[in-house]
Amino acid sequence: MPSALADRIGRLSRAEHAARRWRELVLVEIRARIPFTGYVFALTDPATAVATAPLADVPGLDFALLPDLIHARYLTPLNRWDTLRGTGAHSLLGATDGDPGRSLLWRTAQRDLGVTDSATVTFADRFGCWGFLELLRYTESPFTTAELGIMSTLTVPVTTGLRYHVGATFDESGARLAPLGPAVVLLDDTLHVRSQTAAAADSLLRLLPPDEPIPPVPASVYNAAAALLATEAAAPLGPATSRVHLGGNRWLTIKADRIGPDIAVAMEPSTATERLDLFARAHALSARESQVLTLLATGLDSHELAAELVLSEHTVNDHVKAILAKSATRTRQRLLARVLGVG
Repeated sequence: MPSALADRIGRLSRAEHAARRWRELVLVEIRARIPFTGYVFALTDPATAVATAPLADVPGLDFALLPDLIHARYLTPLNRWDTLRGTGAHSLLGATDGDPGRSLLWRTAQRDLGVTDSATVTFADRFGCWGFLELLRYTESPFTTAELGIMSTLTVPVTTGLRYHVGATFDESGARLAPLGPAVVLLDDTLHVRSQTAAAADSLLRLLPPDEPIPPVPASVYNAAAALLATEAAAPLGPATSRVHLGGNRWLTIKADRIGPDIAVAMEPSTATERLDLFARAHALSARESQVLTLLATGLDSHELAAELVLSEHTVNDHVKAILAKSATRTRQRLLARVLGVG
């Protein structure tokens, strides 16, 4: 059954808040019911589950250790967010039978920080994995079964809120924002930068949060590279790629691949296909609606769509109306402007 906390967060999800502010308010609500010292509240690419935009407060963490922490997070199948889909929240100590040393993440970073227990919950639905939340305890007692039960009730309202905020990024903003990419950063297997292209410096700056202390490389770059390393270590999470929102109606795709001894992380504007997929997932489109939207983006009208799909024009128009309703868009022209990021 939904908890009172889940109900409050559900109401937050229906209110108009900026994406970052909404996550902050969710954490305020959770802290009032479940004490914790630190947290990592990350967005993930719904198709690959690779983390993109973390909101985090990890007391004692030196930014220089961020690559090591992210590397260990991906190489630790224990309580990794992709393994928790559909299983609710898990306590680190409880899941390891009182032996947190089984967790590479704990041995690599959390032990030295003073972490004594953690609880992780994944936010996913049939459209993808939208994020995860890890709560950290330093001096508090371990998470109780009751607290973990409350956390598990948050999956639906928080998943809904995360998906809503991704959909809201596809706006009709006419602001002229500087284009980004393509750019490439080369990392070694410890996720430390070896070199980068000239365009990378500008792209990296735009990927970094403007209002807080930051490392020289954003976490989204490290996460893509760590996903590649996890695959090579036979602990795959998903393809080493993610889509990152840059403000306005811009999305950047980050991909990691092996080039000799190095890991090349490429950054370039998301393609129409990548944007269409993300838009469809965020607005809970059916498989047929996604197909109709993809064909609409190629310039087909209802008559041509009907011929292509072997459907009646009436049925095609019903699908288009459903897409417009789900995305709260008034016309086809505005719909395509939002999806493709063009005026």
